[in-house]
Amino acid sequence: MHLSGRLAAAIEVITDVTDRHRPVNGALSDWGKAHRFAGSGDRAAIGNIVYDVMRQRSLLASVMGSDTPRALVLAAANRLMNTSVQELAGLVCAKHGPGELTEQEMAALSTDHTADADRHVQANIPQWLMASFGNAFGDDTVRQGQALAVRAPVDVRANLLKTTREKLLAQLSKFDAVEAPLAPDAIRIAVPEGLKRTPNLEAEPSFQRGAFEIQDAASQVAARMCGVEAGQQVADICAGAGGKTLALASAMGNKGQIHAWDADRNRLKPIVARLNRAGVHNVQVIPADEPEKLDELAGRMDRVLVDAPCSGSGSWRRKPDAKWRLTPESLANRGDDQRAVLARAAPLVKPGGRLIYVTCSLLPEENTGQVEAFLASNQDFSVLPYADVWQQCLPGDPPVSADGSTSTLLLSPADHNVDGFFIAVMQRRG
Repeated sequence: MHLSGRLAAAIEVITDVTDRHRPVNGALSDWGKAHRFAGSGDRAAIGNIVYDVMRQRSLLASVMGSDTPRALVLAAANRLMNTSVQELAGLVCAKHGPGELTEQEMAALSTDHTADADRHVQANIPQWLMASFGNAFGDDTVRQGQALAVRAPVDVRANLLKTTREKLLAQLSKFDAVEAPLAPDAIRIAVPEGLKRTPNLEAEPSFQRGAFEIQDAASQVAARMCGVEAGQQVADICAGAGGKTLALASAMGNKGQIHAWDADRNRLKPIVARLNRAGVHNVQVIPADEPEKLDELAGRMDRVLVDAPCSGSGSWRRKPDAKWRLTPESLANRGDDQRAVLARAAPLVKPGGRLIYVTCSLLPEENTGQVEAFLASNQDFSVLPYADVWQQCLPGDPPVSADGSTSTLLLSPADHNVDGFFIAVMQRRG
Protein backbone atom coordinates (compact mmCIF):
# COMPACT_ATOMS: atom_id res chain seq x y z
CA MET A 1 0.00 0.00 0.00
CA HIS A 2 1.10 3.55 -0.75
CA LEU A 3 0.97 6.20 1.96
CA SER A 4 -2.24 7.56 0.42
CA GLY A 5 -3.98 4.24 1.05
CA ARG A 6 -2.54 3.98 4.53
CA LEU A 7 -3.92 7.40 5.43
CA ALA A 8 -7.36 6.42 4.13
CA ALA A 9 -7.20 3.19 6.13
CA ALA A 10 -6.24 5.10 9.29
CA ILE A 11 -9.28 7.35 8.81
CA GLU A 12 -11.45 4.26 8.48
CA VAL A 13 -10.06 2.71 11.68
CA ILE A 14 -10.40 5.92 13.71
CA THR A 15 -13.98 6.31 12.49
CA ASP A 16 -14.68 2.82 13.82
CA VAL A 17 -13.06 3.73 17.14
CA THR A 18 -14.99 6.97 17.62
CA ASP A 19 -18.37 5.88 16.24
CA ARG A 20 -18.47 2.58 18.11
CA HIS A 21 -16.44 3.63 21.18
CA ARG A 22 -14.01 0.77 20.61
CA PRO A 23 -10.44 0.22 21.81
CA VAL A 24 -7.92 0.91 19.08
CA ASN A 25 -6.36 -2.56 19.14
CA GLY A 26 -9.73 -4.20 18.45
CA ALA A 27 -10.54 -1.85 15.58
CA LEU A 28 -7.12 -2.40 14.01
CA SER A 29 -7.44 -6.16 14.32
CA ASP A 30 -10.86 -6.16 12.65
CA TRP A 31 -9.62 -3.89 9.84
CA GLY A 32 -6.74 -6.27 9.17
CA LYS A 33 -9.08 -9.27 9.01
CA ALA A 34 -11.35 -7.46 6.56
CA HIS A 35 -8.44 -6.34 4.34
CA ARG A 36 -6.30 -9.43 3.86
CA PHE A 37 -4.39 -7.81 1.01
CA ALA A 38 -2.63 -5.51 3.48
CA GLY A 39 0.78 -6.88 4.46
CA SER A 40 2.30 -6.82 7.93
CA GLY A 41 4.25 -3.67 7.08
CA ASP A 42 1.07 -1.93 5.97
CA ARG A 43 -0.80 -2.96 9.10
CA ALA A 44 2.06 -1.76 11.29
CA ALA A 45 2.20 1.59 9.49
CA ILE A 46 -1.55 2.10 9.77
CA GLY A 47 -1.39 1.21 13.44
CA ASN A 48 1.38 3.76 14.00
CA ILE A 49 -0.68 6.48 12.32
CA VAL A 50 -3.76 5.64 14.38
CA TYR A 51 -1.88 5.52 17.68
CA ASP A 52 -0.02 8.75 16.87
CA VAL A 53 -3.37 10.43 16.27
CA MET A 54 -4.69 9.16 19.59
CA ARG A 55 -1.59 10.35 21.44
CA GLN A 56 -1.98 13.90 20.14
CA ARG A 57 -5.67 14.05 19.36
CA SER A 58 -6.32 17.26 21.25
CA LEU A 59 -3.53 19.22 19.59
CA LEU A 60 -4.27 17.85 16.11
CA ALA A 61 -7.93 18.82 16.48
CA SER A 62 -6.84 22.32 17.49
CA VAL A 63 -4.71 22.58 14.34
CA MET A 64 -7.62 21.70 12.10
CA GLY A 65 -10.46 23.27 14.05
CA SER A 66 -12.12 19.87 13.81
CA ASP A 67 -11.86 16.49 15.50
CA THR A 68 -13.21 14.37 12.65
CA PRO A 69 -11.09 11.29 11.84
CA ARG A 70 -10.15 12.80 8.47
CA ALA A 71 -9.03 16.09 10.02
CA LEU A 72 -6.97 14.31 12.66
CA VAL A 73 -5.19 12.06 10.16
CA LEU A 74 -4.43 14.94 7.80
CA ALA A 75 -2.93 16.96 10.65
CA ALA A 76 -0.90 13.93 11.77
CA ALA A 77 0.46 13.42 8.26
CA ASN A 78 1.53 17.06 8.14
CA ARG A 79 2.88 17.57 11.66
CA LEU A 80 4.00 14.12 12.81
CA MET A 81 5.13 12.62 9.51
CA ASN A 82 6.73 15.83 8.20
CA THR A 83 4.65 15.86 5.03
CA SER A 84 4.42 19.37 3.61
CA VAL A 85 1.01 20.81 2.74
CA GLN A 86 1.90 20.72 -0.96
CA GLU A 87 3.01 17.08 -0.76
CA LEU A 88 -0.11 16.18 1.20
CA ALA A 89 -2.36 17.90 -1.33
CA GLY A 90 -0.99 15.65 -4.06
CA LEU A 91 -0.88 12.56 -1.87
CA VAL A 92 -4.54 12.54 -0.83
CA CYS A 93 -5.65 12.65 -4.47
CA ALA A 94 -3.68 9.53 -5.36
CA LYS A 95 -5.34 6.19 -5.94
CA HIS A 96 -7.05 4.86 -2.79
CA GLY A 97 -6.29 8.16 -1.00
CA PRO A 98 -8.75 9.99 1.26
CA GLY A 99 -9.61 12.63 -1.37
CA GLU A 100 -8.77 16.21 -2.29
CA LEU A 101 -8.03 18.78 0.39
CA THR A 102 -10.68 21.45 0.87
CA GLU A 103 -9.80 25.13 1.03
CA GLN A 104 -10.52 25.09 4.76
CA GLU A 105 -8.18 22.14 5.27
CA MET A 106 -5.43 23.80 3.25
CA ALA A 107 -5.77 26.97 5.32
CA ALA A 108 -5.73 25.09 8.64
CA LEU A 109 -2.67 23.06 7.68
CA SER A 110 -0.84 26.19 6.51
CA THR A 111 -1.35 28.12 9.76
CA ASP A 112 0.09 27.20 13.16
CA HIS A 113 -1.84 28.55 16.15
CA THR A 114 -0.84 25.80 18.56
CA ALA A 115 1.47 28.05 20.60
CA ASP A 116 -1.65 29.98 21.66
CA ALA A 117 -3.70 26.87 22.42
CA ASP A 118 -5.07 26.17 25.89
CA ARG A 119 -2.72 24.33 28.23
CA HIS A 120 -4.74 21.10 28.15
CA VAL A 121 -4.54 21.17 24.33
CA GLN A 122 -0.78 21.66 24.36
CA ALA A 123 -0.46 18.86 26.91
CA ASN A 124 -2.85 16.53 25.04
CA ILE A 125 -4.64 15.83 28.31
CA PRO A 126 -8.43 15.75 28.77
CA GLN A 127 -9.45 19.12 30.15
CA TRP A 128 -11.21 17.66 33.18
CA LEU A 129 -7.92 16.05 34.32
CA MET A 130 -5.85 19.22 34.22
CA ALA A 131 -6.54 20.04 37.86
CA SER A 132 -5.29 16.61 38.91
CA PHE A 133 -2.14 16.91 36.80
CA GLY A 134 -1.65 20.40 38.17
CA ASN A 135 -1.76 19.03 41.72
CA ALA A 136 1.03 16.62 40.82
CA PHE A 137 3.20 18.79 38.59
CA GLY A 138 2.18 22.44 38.96
CA ASP A 139 3.72 24.62 36.25
CA ASP A 140 5.36 21.54 34.73
CA THR A 141 2.03 20.00 33.69
CA VAL A 142 2.29 20.77 29.97
CA ARG A 143 5.78 19.26 29.67
CA GLN A 144 4.67 16.15 31.54
CA GLY A 145 1.63 15.76 29.29
CA GLN A 146 3.66 16.24 26.12
CA ALA A 147 6.03 13.45 27.15
CA LEU A 148 3.01 11.15 27.43
CA ALA A 149 2.02 11.96 23.85
CA VAL A 150 4.96 10.41 21.98
CA ARG A 151 5.85 6.82 21.11
CA ALA A 152 7.50 4.71 23.79
CA PRO A 153 10.52 2.43 23.36
CA VAL A 154 10.37 -1.28 24.14
CA ASP A 155 12.00 -2.41 27.39
CA VAL A 156 12.72 -6.00 28.37
CA ARG A 157 13.89 -7.57 31.61
CA ALA A 158 16.68 -10.11 31.54
CA ASN A 159 15.56 -13.19 33.48
CA LEU A 160 18.44 -13.80 35.87
CA LEU A 161 17.29 -17.38 36.36
CA LYS A 162 18.43 -18.10 32.79
CA THR A 163 20.79 -15.37 31.61
CA THR A 164 22.49 -12.07 32.37
CA ARG A 165 21.89 -8.61 30.97
CA GLU A 166 25.27 -8.72 29.23
CA LYS A 167 24.48 -11.98 27.43
CA LEU A 168 21.03 -10.78 26.46
CA LEU A 169 22.41 -7.51 25.12
CA ALA A 170 24.61 -9.52 22.78
CA GLN A 171 21.67 -11.65 21.64
CA LEU A 172 19.52 -8.59 20.94
CA SER A 173 22.31 -6.51 19.38
CA LYS A 174 20.70 -6.87 15.94
CA PHE A 175 17.97 -4.56 17.25
CA ASP A 176 20.53 -2.00 18.51
CA ALA A 177 19.61 -2.89 22.07
CA VAL A 178 21.13 -0.81 24.87
CA GLU A 179 20.93 -0.70 28.65
CA ALA A 180 17.69 0.92 29.82
CA PRO A 181 17.70 3.54 32.58
CA LEU A 182 17.22 2.93 36.31
CA ALA A 183 16.61 -0.83 36.36
CA PRO A 184 19.74 -3.03 36.48
CA ASP A 185 18.26 -5.88 34.42
CA ALA A 186 16.55 -3.70 31.81
CA ILE A 187 17.37 -3.51 28.10
CA ARG A 188 15.87 -0.99 25.70
CA ILE A 189 15.09 -1.04 21.99
CA ALA A 190 14.47 2.42 20.58
CA VAL A 191 11.34 3.60 18.83
CA PRO A 192 11.64 2.71 15.12
CA GLU A 193 11.86 5.57 12.64
CA GLY A 194 8.84 6.74 10.70
CA LEU A 195 6.11 4.16 10.21
CA LYS A 196 8.37 1.12 10.64
CA ARG A 197 7.12 -1.59 12.97
CA THR A 198 8.58 -2.50 16.32
CA PRO A 199 10.51 -5.80 16.27
CA ASN A 200 8.46 -8.86 17.16
CA LEU A 201 10.53 -9.80 20.18
CA GLU A 202 8.23 -12.63 21.21
CA ALA A 203 9.35 -14.50 18.08
CA GLU A 204 12.97 -14.44 19.25
CA PRO A 205 14.43 -17.81 20.36
CA SER A 206 15.76 -16.18 23.54
CA PHE A 207 12.22 -15.13 24.44
CA GLN A 208 10.86 -18.59 23.75
CA ARG A 209 13.54 -20.00 26.06
CA GLY A 210 12.44 -17.63 28.82
CA ALA A 211 15.57 -15.48 28.83
CA PHE A 212 13.59 -12.25 28.97
CA GLU A 213 10.19 -10.69 29.49
CA ILE A 214 8.82 -7.52 27.92
CA GLN A 215 8.47 -5.08 30.81
CA ASP A 216 9.00 -1.33 31.10
CA ALA A 217 11.97 -0.25 33.19
CA ALA A 218 9.69 1.59 35.65
CA SER A 219 7.75 -1.60 36.31
CA GLN A 220 11.05 -3.39 36.90
CA VAL A 221 12.03 -0.69 39.41
CA ALA A 222 8.75 -1.23 41.24
CA ALA A 223 9.48 -4.94 41.59
CA ARG A 224 13.03 -4.23 42.75
CA MET A 225 11.82 -1.80 45.41
CA CYS A 226 9.90 -4.62 47.06
CA GLY A 227 13.30 -5.59 48.45
CA VAL A 228 12.61 -9.32 48.32
CA GLU A 229 15.23 -11.82 49.41
CA ALA A 230 15.72 -15.54 48.88
CA GLY A 231 13.68 -17.56 51.34
CA GLN A 232 11.03 -14.94 52.07
CA GLN A 233 7.26 -15.31 51.97
CA VAL A 234 5.77 -12.85 49.47
CA ALA A 235 2.22 -12.13 48.28
CA ASP A 236 1.45 -10.47 44.95
CA ILE A 237 -2.27 -9.95 45.24
CA CYS A 238 -2.92 -8.02 42.01
CA ALA A 239 -0.72 -10.31 39.97
CA GLY A 240 -2.48 -9.95 36.62
CA ALA A 241 -0.54 -11.80 33.94
CA GLY A 242 2.44 -12.10 36.28
CA GLY A 243 4.99 -9.55 35.05
CA LYS A 244 6.06 -8.43 38.51
CA THR A 245 5.59 -11.94 39.92
CA LEU A 246 8.24 -13.15 37.48
CA ALA A 247 10.55 -10.28 38.40
CA LEU A 248 10.17 -11.08 42.10
CA ALA A 249 10.92 -14.77 41.50
CA SER A 250 14.06 -13.86 39.55
CA ALA A 251 15.25 -11.56 42.34
CA MET A 252 14.62 -14.34 44.89
CA GLY A 253 16.56 -16.90 42.88
CA ASN A 254 13.57 -19.27 42.99
CA LYS A 255 13.96 -19.58 46.78
CA GLY A 256 11.17 -18.87 49.23
CA GLN A 257 7.56 -18.65 48.10
CA ILE A 258 5.41 -16.17 46.20
CA HIS A 259 1.62 -16.34 46.46
CA ALA A 260 0.10 -14.83 43.29
CA TRP A 261 -3.57 -13.90 43.10
CA ASP A 262 -5.78 -11.60 41.06
CA ALA A 263 -9.51 -11.01 41.26
CA ASP A 264 -9.79 -11.15 37.46
CA ARG A 265 -9.41 -14.71 36.22
CA ASN A 266 -8.90 -13.57 32.62
CA ARG A 267 -5.97 -11.34 33.57
CA LEU A 268 -4.48 -14.15 35.63
CA LYS A 269 -4.88 -16.76 32.89
CA PRO A 270 -1.46 -16.34 31.15
CA ILE A 271 0.57 -16.57 34.35
CA VAL A 272 1.14 -20.34 34.44
CA ALA A 273 2.56 -20.51 30.91
CA ARG A 274 4.80 -17.53 31.64
CA LEU A 275 6.08 -19.11 34.86
CA ASN A 276 6.91 -22.32 33.05
CA ARG A 277 8.74 -20.55 30.23
CA ALA A 278 10.77 -18.48 32.71
CA GLY A 279 11.78 -21.52 34.75
CA VAL A 280 10.08 -20.21 37.90
CA HIS A 281 9.33 -22.80 40.59
CA ASN A 282 8.57 -20.80 43.74
CA VAL A 283 5.18 -19.34 42.83
CA GLN A 284 1.87 -20.66 44.07
CA VAL A 285 -0.99 -19.34 41.93
CA ILE A 286 -4.20 -18.83 43.89
CA PRO A 287 -7.30 -19.12 41.66
CA ALA A 288 -9.25 -15.90 41.22
CA ASP A 289 -12.40 -17.45 42.65
CA GLU A 290 -10.65 -18.61 45.85
CA PRO A 291 -9.80 -15.32 47.60
CA GLU A 292 -10.39 -16.95 50.97
CA LYS A 293 -7.00 -18.61 50.57
CA LEU A 294 -5.44 -15.20 51.10
CA ASP A 295 -6.83 -15.24 54.62
CA GLU A 296 -4.55 -18.17 55.40
CA LEU A 297 -1.57 -15.89 54.76
CA ALA A 298 -2.58 -13.34 57.40
CA GLY A 299 0.34 -12.00 59.43
CA ARG A 300 2.87 -14.25 57.66
CA MET A 301 4.10 -12.26 54.66
CA ASP A 302 7.49 -10.55 54.59
CA ARG A 303 6.38 -8.55 51.57
CA VAL A 304 2.96 -7.85 50.08
CA LEU A 305 2.84 -6.19 46.66
CA VAL A 306 -0.29 -4.32 45.63
CA ASP A 307 -0.03 -3.38 41.94
CA ALA A 308 -3.40 -1.69 42.19
CA PRO A 309 -5.96 -1.32 39.41
CA CYS A 310 -5.77 2.27 38.20
CA SER A 311 -6.41 4.72 35.38
CA GLY A 312 -3.23 3.64 33.57
CA SER A 313 -2.36 7.29 32.95
CA GLY A 314 1.34 6.52 33.27
CA SER A 315 1.15 4.21 30.25
CA TRP A 316 -0.71 6.55 27.90
CA ARG A 317 2.25 6.47 25.49
CA ARG A 318 1.43 2.81 24.87
CA LYS A 319 -2.38 2.95 25.23
CA PRO A 320 -3.25 6.50 24.18
CA ASP A 321 -6.92 5.82 23.49
CA ALA A 322 -7.35 5.03 27.19
CA LYS A 323 -6.90 8.66 28.19
CA TRP A 324 -9.84 9.75 26.06
CA ARG A 325 -12.04 6.92 27.38
CA LEU A 326 -11.34 7.71 31.04
CA THR A 327 -14.27 9.36 32.84
CA PRO A 328 -14.72 10.86 36.31
CA GLU A 329 -16.97 7.94 37.15
CA SER A 330 -14.45 5.28 36.12
CA LEU A 331 -11.70 7.10 38.01
CA ALA A 332 -13.88 7.13 41.14
CA ASN A 333 -14.54 3.41 40.72
CA ARG A 334 -10.80 2.77 40.51
CA GLY A 335 -10.39 4.67 43.76
CA ASP A 336 -12.87 2.32 45.42
CA ASP A 337 -10.94 -0.67 44.05
CA GLN A 338 -7.65 0.71 45.38
CA ARG A 339 -9.01 1.21 48.88
CA ALA A 340 -10.50 -2.27 48.86
CA VAL A 341 -7.30 -4.00 47.77
CA LEU A 342 -5.21 -2.11 50.35
CA ALA A 343 -7.66 -3.20 53.03
CA ARG A 344 -7.27 -6.81 51.87
CA ALA A 345 -3.49 -6.58 51.73
CA ALA A 346 -2.73 -5.00 55.10
CA PRO A 347 -3.63 -7.99 57.32
CA LEU A 348 -1.29 -10.25 55.33
CA VAL A 349 1.84 -8.29 56.31
CA LYS A 350 3.70 -9.68 59.30
CA PRO A 351 5.10 -7.36 61.99
CA GLY A 352 8.19 -5.73 60.53
CA GLY A 353 7.12 -6.69 57.02
CA ARG A 354 6.48 -4.33 54.13
CA LEU A 355 3.48 -3.39 52.03
CA ILE A 356 4.38 -2.00 48.60
CA TYR A 357 1.66 0.01 46.88
CA VAL A 358 2.19 0.56 43.15
CA THR A 359 0.19 2.10 40.32
CA CYS A 360 0.94 2.92 36.69
CA SER A 361 -0.76 6.27 37.27
CA LEU A 362 0.38 9.88 37.56
CA LEU A 363 -2.80 11.10 39.28
CA PRO A 364 -2.46 12.11 42.97
CA GLU A 365 -5.89 10.76 43.91
CA GLU A 366 -4.72 7.28 42.95
CA ASN A 367 -1.27 7.68 44.49
CA THR A 368 -0.41 9.91 47.44
CA GLY A 369 -4.08 10.41 48.21
CA GLN A 370 -4.63 6.68 48.66
CA VAL A 371 -1.48 6.26 50.74
CA GLU A 372 -2.42 9.11 53.06
CA ALA A 373 -5.93 7.72 53.54
CA PHE A 374 -4.56 4.24 54.22
CA LEU A 375 -2.05 5.46 56.80
CA ALA A 376 -4.71 7.50 58.56
CA SER A 377 -6.74 4.35 59.24
CA ASN A 378 -3.81 1.91 59.65
CA GLN A 379 -1.54 3.55 62.18
CA ASP A 380 0.66 0.49 62.58
CA PHE A 381 2.06 1.24 59.10
CA SER A 382 4.45 4.03 58.13
CA VAL A 383 6.08 5.09 54.86
CA LEU A 384 9.77 4.38 54.37
CA PRO A 385 11.47 7.25 52.48
CA TYR A 386 11.89 5.99 48.95
CA ALA A 387 15.52 7.11 48.71
CA ASP A 388 16.42 4.85 51.65
CA VAL A 389 14.64 1.90 50.02
CA TRP A 390 16.34 2.64 46.69
CA GLN A 391 19.78 2.52 48.28
CA GLN A 392 18.91 -0.89 49.77
CA CYS A 393 17.51 -2.36 46.55
CA LEU A 394 18.95 -0.64 43.48
CA PRO A 395 22.30 0.62 42.21
CA GLY A 396 23.11 4.27 41.63
CA ASP A 397 21.68 7.37 43.21
CA PRO A 398 17.91 7.51 43.71
CA PRO A 399 16.14 9.73 41.18
CA VAL A 400 14.20 12.85 42.13
CA SER A 401 10.49 12.09 42.36
CA ALA A 402 8.55 13.82 39.58
CA ASP A 403 6.11 15.34 42.08
CA GLY A 404 8.85 16.51 44.44
CA SER A 405 7.99 14.04 47.21
CA THR A 406 10.68 12.64 49.49
CA SER A 407 8.43 9.90 50.88
CA THR A 408 7.07 8.21 47.77
CA LEU A 409 8.50 7.88 44.26
CA LEU A 410 6.74 9.06 41.12
CA LEU A 411 8.49 8.18 37.87
CA SER A 412 7.41 9.88 34.65
CA PRO A 413 8.32 9.80 30.95
CA ALA A 414 9.29 13.48 31.04
CA ASP A 415 11.68 13.20 33.98
CA HIS A 416 12.95 9.63 33.84
CA ASN A 417 12.34 8.37 30.27
CA VAL A 418 10.21 5.47 31.53
CA ASP A 419 6.48 4.84 31.92
CA GLY A 420 4.68 6.71 34.66
CA PHE A 421 4.79 4.70 37.90
CA PHE A 422 4.06 5.46 41.54
CA ILE A 423 5.74 3.45 44.30
CA ALA A 424 5.14 3.67 48.07
CA VAL A 425 6.88 1.30 50.48
CA MET A 426 5.17 1.01 53.87
CA GLN A 427 6.42 -0.96 56.86
CA ARG A 428 4.34 -2.55 59.58
CA ARG A 429 5.60 -1.93 63.08
CA GLY A 430 7.38 -4.88 64.61
